[in-house]
Amino acid sequence: QVQPVESGGGSVQPGGSLRLSCVASGYAVNSCLGWFRQQPGKGREGVAAIYTGGTRTYYADSVDGRFTISQDNARDTVYLQMNSLKPEDTAMYYCAADSVPWDDCYSGSWLTNRAKSGGWGQGTKVTVSS
Repeated sequence: QVQPVESGGGSVQPGGSLRLSCVASGYAVNSCLGWFRQQPGKGREGVAAIYTGGTRTYYADSVDGRFTISQDNARDTVYLQMNSLKPEDTAMYYCAADSVPWDDCYSGSWLTNRAKSGGWGQGTKVTVSS
């Protein structure tokens, strides 16, 4: 079972950048790796996804063009580069990895369904405020 460990959160001003890291040891070769967030008072939502060993990605509309997901399979690590941060990006950020078909990953359907389930790490907190 994948045990993710997220890091890299912090406090930044609007327009700033952060890079989140997630060590997700134990994920299978054909896995979808994803970042999720839970904003204060809201449910968890999927933010970005990438398939292991692939280059295609999926982004939620709210972060498309500002966030970039990437992976380092040799280190079992997935990253989320966040640029042009906005106050509404303030949230706890989590990662997850599951073995699913690639089209579920690239379509965003895995992100949507996975956000509703349990089994999360401790997350990393991102605060965007002036």
